[in-house]
Amino acid sequence: MKLKLLWIVLCLLLSGVAQAQESRMRESSERMFFPHDTLWGYGEFDLAPPHNEIDPNICRADAGNFGGVNAACTAFARYMISGYVEAHPFGRGVWRKLFVFGEPRFVFGRNVPQTLYTWSFDAIGVENSWGFGGFLGKGFELRMTQHFLFSRLGARDQNLGAADLGPNGPWGRYNMIGVRKYFGQRRY
Repeated sequence: MKLKLLWIVLCLLLSGVAQAQESRMRESSERMFFPHDTLWGYGEFDLAPPHNEIDPNICRADAGNFGGVNAACTAFARYMISGYVEAHPFGRGVWRKLFVFGEPRFVFGRNVPQTLYTWSFDAIGVENSWGFGGFLGKGFELRMTQHFLFSRLGARDQNLGAADLGPNGPWGRYNMIGVRKYFGQRRY
């Protein structure tokens, strides 16, 4: 029994040493610039059902009072296409912990709350942010982000009447420094 237990412990230790050596070898054989896993990210498509439109804060909530179904300010979205792209351009050394990222959100639709509900895919605008950061260890990242004003697209890139709130969009323009902590492990 003791011999079997000793054998299991020895196998586990050797397995851990082999994995650590394999990890070091993989890192040293990685290209310095633009390694094979440079890009990481996701794309997403969202649909907001009627009476739950996305509000990019271009039009007043009571825009229906300014023309009803014929209101000029119909910038309440039904659809959103968004994504996140992170690039790790360095494959070795201390620089491998640095990254840059971008996060655009495009909104589409033609709706007025409590007045007009359509399935139109008219372009409204894009909200964009980008930044850079670095991995600090133990699941922590330091991130610096620049968030831009909401950019209107197409026919929405003009004054939309009395209910138009102006160019600032949902959050306005800002910079921030943040710390992100990752925890847990995904099951898939």
